[in-house]
Amino acid sequence: MTHTTFTIQTDGPGLTEITRQVAAWLPEGDGPLTLFIRHTSASLLIQENADPEVQTDLAAFLRRLVPPTTDPSMAYLTHTYEGPDDMPGHIKSMLLPTSLQIPVAGGRMMLGTWQGIYVVEHRDRPHRREVAAHLLRDAKPGL
Repeated sequence: MTHTTFTIQTDGPGLTEITRQVAAWLPEGDGPLTLFIRHTSASLLIQENADPEVQTDLAAFLRRLVPPTTDPSMAYLTHTYEGPDDMPGHIKSMLLPTSLQIPVAGGRMMLGTWQGIYVVEHRDRPHRREVAAHLLRDAKPGL
């Protein structure tokens, strides 16, 4: 078993790819890798990393799906004192995963050709986000 925490600087709402940082940390071995974001207004996602328009469209969809509390359609919300992006950030975090499990073989994540790992920032300003990583390596015979 091995673990670490990645600190990710986001640029505000949208997707920040972390695939390379995670891959660079992975030790040799096989086993399940668990990633967990330690925040309530950000998420983790596996998504296409070949065309940046995918990330742009996903962020636009999330803004349309859950607008800020200043939008009349969100007038029913009561948790508004931390800004118009806070409660919508919690809602988006509820809809998207906050943890991922990825198989690892030979020290490499078994992601598909166009798959990348992303931190999805739901707040309007940049944040430092922490992603905990835990790899449960298979024990070698005789150890």
